[in-house]
Amino acid sequence: MANSQALLSPFSFPQLPSPSRNHFQIHCTFGKFGNFLDLKPESKPQPLKLDLPLFHPYSDRSRFDVVVVGAGPAGLRLAEQLGGFGIKVCCVDPSPLSPWPNNYGVWVDEFEALGFQDCFHKTWPMASVYLSEQKVKYLDRPYAQVSRRKLKMKLMEECVTKGVKFHKAKVWEIKHQEFESSVSCNDGCEIKAHLVIDASGFASKFTEYSNSRPRNCGFQIAHGILAEVEHHPFDLNKMVLMDWRDTHLGNEPYLRQDNKKSPTFLYAMPFDSNLIFLEETSLVGRPALPYTEVKKRMAARLRHLGIKVKRILEEEKCVIPMGGALPEMPQAVVAAGGVAGMVNPASGYAVVGGMAAAPRVARVAAEGLGGGGRMIRGKALQGRVWEGVWPMEKRNVREFYCFGMESLVRLDLDGLRRFFDAFFDLEPYYWEGFLSSRLSLWELGMLGLSLYGHASLMSKVDILTNCPLPLLKMMANLTLQALR
Repeated sequence: MANSQALLSPFSFPQLPSPSRNHFQIHCTFGKFGNFLDLKPESKPQPLKLDLPLFHPYSDRSRFDVVVVGAGPAGLRLAEQLGGFGIKVCCVDPSPLSPWPNNYGVWVDEFEALGFQDCFHKTWPMASVYLSEQKVKYLDRPYAQVSRRKLKMKLMEECVTKGVKFHKAKVWEIKHQEFESSVSCNDGCEIKAHLVIDASGFASKFTEYSNSRPRNCGFQIAHGILAEVEHHPFDLNKMVLMDWRDTHLGNEPYLRQDNKKSPTFLYAMPFDSNLIFLEETSLVGRPALPYTEVKKRMAARLRHLGIKVKRILEEEKCVIPMGGALPEMPQAVVAAGGVAGMVNPASGYAVVGGMAAAPRVARVAAEGLGGGGRMIRGKALQGRVWEGVWPMEKRNVREFYCFGMESLVRLDLDGLRRFFDAFFDLEPYYWEGFLSSRLSLWELGMLGLSLYGHASLMSKVDILTNCPLPLLKMMANLTLQALR
């Protein structure tokens, strides 16, 4: 899960309650939907303890090769990768040692491939998908909850080792000249760099999108709690990737009717018999499902499952823009992570994509800054690095994922059940590769044909009814990209 930042947004987020410091505290009740809704989170995450090499504007040179805005997973990974090429980097963030607020769940093999297998908090050998009361699918693929503290500490230590400087401030404005940019901060400091990379989150105001082409995002929205419970019914050796059952709404006809049209599922990570992370999630909606609706459904589900929450240790809300148009390319500020559109448009997975792209982007930036023997600056450098962020093959693959998102957003509860019944019947190479964004465009095409072959008759009807318009849109976009 990815979290949205508190900067002004270039597009409209759904209107949702405002956060209170690190957690979203609930001050209202919902009558019979009570129980955990009246509880407040008890834990207060502590900042990391690390002696950071800070940028001192009055004693250090204020010119860097690269300024990275934001100290999230994508920003820190990119900063340390750039530092590994000997590039002079400054990472600007108001509170670089503060813990990240939201949980990250990943497939074990994905994080191992990135070299972060020592950053797991808990792993499960299998995952389960509940399609209905009668049908459950078990996925033989290990899943993990990332230790946010371990991951951030490892990235920070790598940054320190590779000479990255940090500046504790909020970026206020970025101005560009022909061969360098000036980053102005709210503390009055100005930092100059040959290249500025924006990794400050979905709501950044520094990355520009086309005024003539609407972003038209879908939104994944979720409410999650890390809770101490009296007991829960889940197997400790399996995390619950999706629970699409709706029997918990049997006595709530209005909620059940709405859930048929705009369904939510439960995502659960059981740590022991009394500690569990629970999250009610709308996979994708346009417009976003109201947040209060998600909480009401979660309360009804937990009550039906007999889960009585004793304490809430952590609470989180995720709003993730999915799909839609990419930023204008090239432009003076280079984007990375969520603001660059690196969320999987069909699943909402965010953290791995941004971190996996960092070595590629850093290598291209290092070559342009002189590591390859020929130094370039200004628009030539910015254009080169944007090509590293979104090479043509990656853009084409993203179009297929946007096609997938546009198809999913049209499905009701029964349609989604049928879809995932066929999807998880595919060869693991295909469904694993799809969820990990590692298939080529050709392989994605083969996945689509295989999916149709595995689909039930009603699922084939869903595909033929809902997919033609998104398919035509994808083909048009692929054609336009090929002609540019």
